[in-house]
Amino acid sequence: MTDSPPDLMCRDLTKDFDTFRAVDHVSFDVPQGSFFSILGPSGCGKTTLLRMIAGFQTPSAGDLQIKGKSMIGVPPNKRPVSMVFQHLALFPTMNIGDNVGFGLRQRGVSKSDIKSRVDRVLDRVGLPGVTDRRVDQLSGGQKQRVAIARCMVLEPDVLLLDEPLGALDLKLREHMKVELKSLQAAFNTTFVYITHDQSEALVMSDNIAVMNNGTFEQIGTPHEVYHSPNTAFVAGFVGDANIITATVTARDGNTLALTTQTGGTLSLETHDASLNAGQETQVFLRPEVIELIQPGSAPEDAVNVSEGIIESVLFNGANSMVTVTDRNGAHMKVALPQTGSSTAVQKGDAVLTRWHPTQAQCFAMAQD
Repeated sequence: MTDSPPDLMCRDLTKDFDTFRAVDHVSFDVPQGSFFSILGPSGCGKTTLLRMIAGFQTPSAGDLQIKGKSMIGVPPNKRPVSMVFQHLALFPTMNIGDNVGFGLRQRGVSKSDIKSRVDRVLDRVGLPGVTDRRVDQLSGGQKQRVAIARCMVLEPDVLLLDEPLGALDLKLREHMKVELKSLQAAFNTTFVYITHDQSEALVMSDNIAVMNNGTFEQIGTPHEVYHSPNTAFVAGFVGDANIITATVTARDGNTLALTTQTGGTLSLETHDASLNAGQETQVFLRPEVIELIQPGSAPEDAVNVSEGIIESVLFNGANSMVTVTDRNGAHMKVALPQTGSSTAVQKGDAVLTRWHPTQAQCFAMAQD
């Protein structure tokens, strides 16, 4: 017995516009019932890729399969996909029931079947009894769920979502991250979600593809792309990081000794065999892995321990972001949870910073 094909499979998918290549030989699989996010900055090609999957644009090369069947040449209305746009595109002159049932009417489904299917899908998205309401009578989050319901009533194999939370306010956006993940699990439908917001991708996804300049730099779980980035771009784009330019001065096994541009010294562990003495590098250090220590209490092992002065403390509810300036003038961002004695630090305090050699990522400096 063979395994069923992934719901979506792309092989060497390419899209050229005149002299510009928007998508460059992208390949990936999305298993049935999973939440797959494409994360990248504006202009990286993610919307073009989504539009090719939907059928709104034709690939210049490569293949695109849904449930094992090639979609090359298949028009959008014949593909087993639905799409939710950022601005939702609900019809303001129709009530909610008519909005959700629009696609079924286009397919010639009977009125009685439409009513039962619309009622059922609205119930599943947590909006029972709203069929007669107008669109302007709903909140932003309710409109979002209506847009999902309008797609899910068509029972697509793949649901495409084009930055659907971008127009919402911050608090509603945070709430809808949880809602979307719950809806995806409830329907067990494959979601392909594009966003430039890393927090959306990290919270909701089973797997994330980080896209840059038309290519995928890394595909992995949220944990993998955050803690084990494959490239400097992924390390800098996903999550916050202190970025330190440094030169490798020595290598002993997997341990690198480095000197920073400001004259500081670092020690870190790496499995990248290409990094050797004399090489210019970028070191990425997450603010949450740095520890603040009171002067005079430094451990005997002084690896990556540095003296500094607190430059600023920015309170942000559960955390504070502290900026420490060391004696060489280098600045370091430190994430400080609101627990323990370290919450009492203030601007001007003398402190020590410390981090473990395994907690930084190091990449060769890109050559111009």
